[in-house]
Amino acid sequence: MNKRRKFLATAFTLTGTIIGAGILGLPYIFAKSGFFIGLAWLIFLGVIMVFVNLYVGEITLRTKSTHQLPGYSKKYLGLWGKRIMVLAIIFGIYSALLAYMIGEGQSLSKLFSGGLEYSLLFRVGFWLIMTFLLQGGLKRLKSIEYWGVIMIIFIIALVFFLLFPGIKLENTTYFNVSKLFLPYGVVLFALLGFTSIPELRREIGKDRKLLKKAILLGTLIPIILYIMFSFVFVGVLGRNVSEVATLSFGGILGTILLLLGIFTMMTSFFVLSFSLQDYFVFDLKNRKILFLFVSIVPLVLYLLVSLFNLVGFVTVLGIGGAISGGVAGILILLMNIKAKKKGDRKPEYSIPINWFIIGILSLIFLAGIFFELF
Repeated sequence: MNKRRKFLATAFTLTGTIIGAGILGLPYIFAKSGFFIGLAWLIFLGVIMVFVNLYVGEITLRTKSTHQLPGYSKKYLGLWGKRIMVLAIIFGIYSALLAYMIGEGQSLSKLFSGGLEYSLLFRVGFWLIMTFLLQGGLKRLKSIEYWGVIMIIFIIALVFFLLFPGIKLENTTYFNVSKLFLPYGVVLFALLGFTSIPELRREIGKDRKLLKKAILLGTLIPIILYIMFSFVFVGVLGRNVSEVATLSFGGILGTILLLLGIFTMMTSFFVLSFSLQDYFVFDLKNRKILFLFVSIVPLVLYLLVSLFNLVGFVTVLGIGGAISGGVAGILILLMNIKAKKKGDRKPEYSIPINWFIIGILSLIFLAGIFFELF
């Protein structure tokens, strides 16, 4: 693989992790709160997550040994840091996998049957396929991410140009101040992807100087695509957007949108499952429980949620994003400032940080958790 292809594959791994079920919930919450309220949250949290992702990348470059985030937390924060990070990451990954199974089942059922009555069957089928693909390891990850993200970009661009003539600007000027904080959790969920950054360092290999650019590109692509995607949906449909946005249309356009949802959730499901798998290999040194926790647990969670009708698609996104992203984000800030002092190798880049920055960003994350829950 040449250097340019390796760089793009690395950036697309992050992009593929970030673009998942979150994009399908953005138009709905943008429509409920007002497009420009949602846009403001997307830009604001997007800037924060660019720095958080760069902080994670710097941590990996300051460390000779290979870990997932819980391992880095133990090294730089101690056992308490690892335990909290484990809870935050597992909660976030399982929330994401649960949302992907809900969304994939509905999307596949509508694509092949025209309705949602076979959602359960297709969710189980999707789970079986992804369980098989996980056996291919990092090599298969690169291939799926690279072509999957190219397909995602192509479909979103196509949808944007197809829907653009039908946009009514008055649909984008609606404001609902009472729902000012509604977008926070879903937007943060849609921007989460730092669990895959340790994989990025492995993928980039010896070309570590390219890691910073790969993280920047991998984070900025989703933000741009989210703006395009949400703008056309809200502009065309106003407040009549489905919770899973790609279920909002029928016909050929509806088929294209369903394919978009299927590809986005598939790529992100794969990378998050691979990150969870690596956590057990590198940090717990336990391969025996891989299949149970990486494959069986998500299926059981889905069956429980479905059987008792516990939460909906957008609710899973909001709570998962606020809690997992907020708690892990705070720990990452603390890890970075410690790694600058305790790291055992010189990094290829360094991002400034101090206790004032940590304090401000931590307050934002904590406030987001509070508003999402209460």
